[in-house]
Amino acid sequence: MIPAEQKVKLLLLVIGCQLILIAAVCSPLNAKETARPKTSAILQMNSSLVKNAKSVIGKATYYAKRYNGRRTSSGAIENPHLLTAAHPALPFGTRLEVKNLANNQLVVVTVNDRCPKRDFAYIDLSREAARRLGFLGRGIARVQWIEVSKK
Repeated sequence: MIPAEQKVKLLLLVIGCQLILIAAVCSPLNAKETARPKTSAILQMNSSLVKNAKSVIGKATYYAKRYNGRRTSSGAIENPHLLTAAHPALPFGTRLEVKNLANNQLVVVTVNDRCPKRDFAYIDLSREAARRLGFLGRGIARVQWIEVSKK
């Protein structure tokens, strides 16, 4: 049987670890990335962007392997080797230029699926898009996206 004093110490240790984990999850991915570029600077990045398109800064994840071969919300079959994305609201067929803010890698993806709405800007990418953006294996990245074309 464990003495009460040791139980209290163990409980405080567990609570401390949970607070550290919560702080790590809620903090920005990289302190250097907190400055948001102006929309006009983003529009100058690519002359083929949709007129009056606004850039969005948010978080990106990628599809788990278990979704490979399943139907997406648009009816397409999920192929991890294609450059596709899931977004809560953008129309299917919308092409987005996605930039990883940690390494400035760019990729153009096509929205072909839906993902849950969140309290923050969020996009779910194919595994190939995540690989090209350099965060495959990390699971999450801080990214910026802008519409290149609408369907």
